Amino acid sequence: MSKITAISYQHEQPFGRIPILGVQPIVEGGRWAAKAVAGEVIPFSANVFREGHDSLGAEVLLTNPSGSQSVHRMHAGAPGSDLWHASVQLDETGSYRFRIRAFGDDYDTWHHTAVVKLAVGVDEELMMLEGVALFTRAAAEKDRSKANAKLLVELAETLADQSKSPKDRLAAAETAAVKKAIANQPIRSLVTLSEEFPIKSERKLAGVGAWYEFFPRSEGAKFDTKTQTWTSGNFKTAAKRLPAVAEMGFDILYMPPIHPIGRSHRKGPNNTLVAGEQDPGSPWAIGSEAGGHDAIHPELGTEKDFASFVRAANNLGLEIAMDLALQASPDHPWVKTNPEWFTTRADGTIAYAENPPKKYQDIFPINFDNDPEGIYFEVLRVVKLWISRGVKIFRVDNPHTKPVAFWEWLINEINSEFPEVVFLAEAFTRPSMMHALGKAGFQQSYTYYTWRNTKAELEAYLTELAKTSANFFRPNLWVSTPDILTEYLQFGGPAGHKIRAVIAATASPSWGMYAGYELCESVARPGAEEHIDSEKFEFRPRDWQGAEKGGRSIAGYITKLNQIRHAHPALQQLRNFELHHSDDSGILVFSKHLDAAHTPNGKSDTILVVVNVDPHAVRETTVRLDLAKLGLAPGASFEVTDLITKATYDWSSDNYVRLDSFVEPAHIFKIGKTL
Repeated sequence: MSKITAISYQHEQPFGRIPILGVQPIVEGGRWAAKAVAGEVIPFSANVFREGHDSLGAEVLLTNPSGSQSVHRMHAGAPGSDLWHASVQLDETGSYRFRIRAFGDDYDTWHHTAVVKLAVGVDEELMMLEGVALFTRAAAEKDRSKANAKLLVELAETLADQSKSPKDRLAAAETAAVKKAIANQPIRSLVTLSEEFPIKSERKLAGVGAWYEFFPRSEGAKFDTKTQTWTSGNFKTAAKRLPAVAEMGFDILYMPPIHPIGRSHRKGPNNTLVAGEQDPGSPWAIGSEAGGHDAIHPELGTEKDFASFVRAANNLGLEIAMDLALQASPDHPWVKTNPEWFTTRADGTIAYAENPPKKYQDIFPINFDNDPEGIYFEVLRVVKLWISRGVKIFRVDNPHTKPVAFWEWLINEINSEFPEVVFLAEAFTRPSMMHALGKAGFQQSYTYYTWRNTKAELEAYLTELAKTSANFFRPNLWVSTPDILTEYLQFGGPAGHKIRAVIAATASPSWGMYAGYELCESVARPGAEEHIDSEKFEFRPRDWQGAEKGGRSIAGYITKLNQIRHAHPALQQLRNFELHHSDDSGILVFSKHLDAAHTPNGKSDTILVVVNVDPHAVRETTVRLDLAKLGLAPGASFEVTDLITKATYDWSSDNYVRLDSFVEPAHIFKIGKTL
């Protein structure tokens, strides 16, 4: 177990013989590992250049977690950009390392010069002699295969044969066999290596998954009209909801805190200051005489009941995500045993949580600077306890209100022993802090997606998530939470709920929704951006079957989205997000493409999403596609199939689209055969 220490870091990199700059993917010069998940296709790139006009080559040298190295040839980008790139799929979990190898491409330099000179009849025999010297030297290289060396020896002999014309001899150096042999083993000089950089590849659910949130106390809760009393739902009654969650295609079930809830300053309905005897309180006000973070609320059940609940979820293909909220109610055992873990005000009272003008008198924040050693290891104990009870995923409440250094330490300690454990940061705060938490180790993060609603906002933000911050910030696009109900959803109706779900489910490999979203619950507390009669403070049983029968549920639509996600590997990638153009300010167009080399069935997978982000209108426009982003040739015509409606169309680069949000606000197209 490591000690809690400060980290010092220095970094210098002089130019090599061939400059290699702007290497990606790296995070802060390699201080932290770039993020990846098993099966993810990682775009490697670097700026590689040299003096003069001789040709260059570049390669990725990738060392996998078991220590084996593979070589991946890079390709030049746009002319004049000096950018070289390669896409490599990481198949394992664990720590990868990579470096860029640049070199003079001696074959290409010789060949280009020979072609130019022979075309004008200059230095023909000299070029043949230089070719003989080049291929003779290359054939003698120790690491060259015997077959490759034999081919190069024969080529040298051909170039030296003056009975043939220089053009015929040059043609012998341009055959498919020669080009393949040299592509497999380039003729290198001036070999230069970049520094080595880390990539951490984690299990798939660390970056790919559909999350569903419910309060177990609401599932099966009953109100007795005669006695005017509530009976809380529990793990046994909540387990009855699990099949429906699994049938909708979700991978992870997240529950708010399941610990005992304090009585002191307990909040009533809609966050009122006085709670009645029947008010259950906020699950985030953790701790009572029944225990703290290591205990289960008695009304939810026992440890045995929790274990049965976890097994039932796992048997349905669901993993349980548990809330890790590092705060305490005034009744938490820590307040008595370790009062130094909290902040004491000048008047001698313990400070409660505030987010002015909001006050949370039922919660005491932890002060991590008073006794870091004691707090750090107590939290470590608690997390390990829940891991032993079958929890592998933790949704962390407000991590931005705790020191980043603490999270870096805790996540490293846990992942060193339990690499399968995943932490999701619920940090709606400044970008610097959100990004720092990702670098510190959080596998996933909540995002600003909730508040990005217009086409322009979405284009900018989704591009940022896929291209700018993907090395260290893995987004989970939540469409709703118990305490966030945006105006878009308040007034967008079923169309608005569908639109937000379509974008979240297809733009990011990870997305989530809070129970009730499928019922389009959208009534806000007056003057607030949150649900009225918030489930945070009340029991909220729902009539799922009645809503389905009454046509008030979009659960079938959500199910279809998750089925599409599972069926198409292109949607399980983050960095392949690409924008396209539409002439209308309300129609967003983007695609995700995965080439045949990186799909399980060996066939390319391309999804094109066209969505009307205006939930109140019919929009029609021309969609203009960049065919190269779809893996298609310029001018190609092709078949598209709408995976929602099953309708098929013939498309090309420019296409008319009409989307009526009240009927169907989006196309999710699978790109099919070319015509």
